[in-house]
Parts: sequence; structure tokens; C-alpha cells
Amino acid sequence: MRELYLIDKNGYVTAQTLPLPKQEGTAKQALEYLVEGGPVSNIMPNGFRAVLPADTAVNVDIKEDGTAIADFSNEFKNYKAEDEQKIVQAITWTLTQFNSIDKVKIRMNGHDLKEMPVNGTPISEDLSREDGINLDTAGVTDITATQPVTVYYLAESDKGTYYVPVTKRTSAKEKDQVTAAIKELTEGPGNKSGLLSDFQGDVKLENEPKIEDGHVTLDFNEAIYGSADGEKKVISDEVLNSIVLTLTELPDVKSVSVTVNGKSELVNEKGEKLSKPVSRPSKVNTGSF
Repeated sequence: MRELYLIDKNGYVTAQTLPLPKQEGTAKQALEYLVEGGPVSNIMPNGFRAVLPADTAVNVDIKEDGTAIADFSNEFKNYKAEDEQKIVQAITWTLTQFNSIDKVKIRMNGHDLKEMPVNGTPISEDLSREDGINLDTAGVTDITATQPVTVYYLAESDKGTYYVPVTKRTSAKEKDQVTAAIKELTEGPGNKSGLLSDFQGDVKLENEPKIEDGHVTLDFNEAIYGSADGEKKVISDEVLNSIVLTLTELPDVKSVSVTVNGKSELVNEKGEKLSKPVSRPSKVNTGSF
């Protein structure tokens, strides 16, 4: 099972975890499954499309320092200008799912690219997840006064809901990245984004998040309960998954616990007590979480 970053019907780059045949060179194989008309065609979910132009040949060289050099054939430049940033993001996020890869360098015909070939988008030598994905700068007037935070919203397909990462800009004055991420998550996506949120409108943190040894504890008010399930103390799967996916994108967070007014009485939709910390799922958007 590999995360392939594809483009959905709303134009967002998002992972779909799909079964690939076992073979050597899994990073190279994952990129080959991003090529339009290639082997991904047989397993592509409805409403998604591949990001790399048809007939693009791929090679990947992984260095000891965690840099993956992705080298593409001449066909790489046969894309539409509006897909340029999405292609860079899809390559970067697909490759950095592998533990051996932290950064990505893009080449074409063996030559380093300093900018993308169609629209000239600059490319740094060390692309990483820190560069963001599905960048949303709506309402930002001074980008230097902000910092990036990647949050996971919901989208719908004919198979149900799936999770879409969006990098937003939050005030640089907010020193705590966890608080900044939860603020963006609870505020929800923009009205015209085509994305959804399962959070109630008045969800807020009652206390500052506590982080210890990669584990964060979040204490919410009672609005974190699903509206119909307040008495049952149920947190929806979508809310919990969005929180865990969002916070485990931060370098210092490995797992999350949720309390309400200081008490850990939450249960998930199956009625199971959330007595243990929740870690990031190994794969995102598998059709089931």
C-alpha cells in the first residue's frame, strides 16, 4: 500500500493509498504511478487524475543524507501551467512518505532544475513537506508576518469522505504551533474551497496543549462532541482523524490524547474509550481509516 498524491475533482493534491505490485525500488515505482496513462489508470479512484504528463520516464536516486533525486525524461514538461505547483507538491509528498527520504531534488534529463519548465516556478534544492501543499493565502496581506501550518480538512467522493492537507498562513505571533494548527482546523475551510469540516462552530481549547516526549494532550470544551452525541461523549471519527493527521505533520508530535474539561471520558464512534494516545495512521485515505 503506497500513498500516491493525485489531483482530486476540486483541484487539490491529496493522497490516495493504493495497492502497488511488490517490486524493488519502491520510491521510483510510486512516482511511475503518478504518470498519466500509466499503471495507475487501472486503480485510479473516480474523480482523481494523475499529475505527471503521459510517457514521462522516471528515475530516483536516494542519497545517504535523505535526499531523493527525482530525474524525469523530456516528456516531464508537457503539462498545463496551472498544474505546475501541484506537480512539485505531488512529487515531494509522494517521495517523503518513505522513511529514508526527507528532501527532494528535481532533475530533467540529468540536469538540476532551478525552476519548473513551463511557468518558471522556482524550485529549491531541498524540497520538503515544510514547503507546504495546496497553499491557501486567502486574506493574507503581509506574508512575512505569518507562518505556515498544514491542516487536514474533509472532501467527499462517491466512496465517502477523505482527508485533504491544506497549508494555511497563521500569525507569526502565535509561538505554539499546536495551538495555531488547532485554531485553523476549528475555524474550518473557506466557503468557496469545496472542502468540509466536522467541527462544531464553538469548539475551543480550554487549556494550553501539553507536549511531552512527542505526545500532545489537548483539552477541549464540550463542543468537541458531535452535536447529537453530547450526552454520550462521542467524538466523531472525522474530527479525531483531522486532529491527529494535522498535529502529526508537526516534527515534534507523534501521538495525540484528547480530554474534555480535563477529563478523559471520550469514546469514538464505535463506543471504544479513547484511553490511549492516538498515533498517525500508517497510510492516509485508504477508503477506510
